Amino acid sequence: MTTARLTHSDADGVPHMVDVSGKPETPRTATATGRVVCDAATYELLHDGGVAKGDVLAVARLAGITAAKQTSALIPLCHPLPLTHIDVDVHLDPDLPGIALSATARCVGRTGVEMEALVAVSVAGLTVIDMAKAADRWMHLEGIGLVHKDGGRSGLVERPADRPL
Repeated sequence: MTTARLTHSDADGVPHMVDVSGKPETPRTATATGRVVCDAATYELLHDGGVAKGDVLAVARLAGITAAKQTSALIPLCHPLPLTHIDVDVHLDPDLPGIALSATARCVGRTGVEMEALVAVSVAGLTVIDMAKAADRWMHLEGIGLVHKDGGRSGLVERPADRPL
């Protein structure tokens, strides 16, 4: 159990945006991963490019990038950040079967980009589901989580082996 204090509420429990004005600007990076699991027939359809709505992987990648840039509009207490880079990787994984997702966000700022990476993965995955749901209504998004962050006071942090996604 952790003893860390939640930072998005004051002593009375009232939600508030954290004041980061006194923190130095530093390079920040965060990477999140997730996956969309589907049935074998839908995987083959995705593999063969047979989804009627178009190129699922390309659209999902663009959706993830766009979503990362809108994170503060989606999550009420997130700071708007000047992203310097967002990389979204969306690729077929026959072992699932489905699609493996990852997103790395970067900025130079006073707070981290973890939420931007997580939002990018989530929206990319939801986009896959939206585009292919006619083939497999039970597709699902799973295993979304932060795997790496760097910058700021805590420096480099990697997901521990005992906390797999």
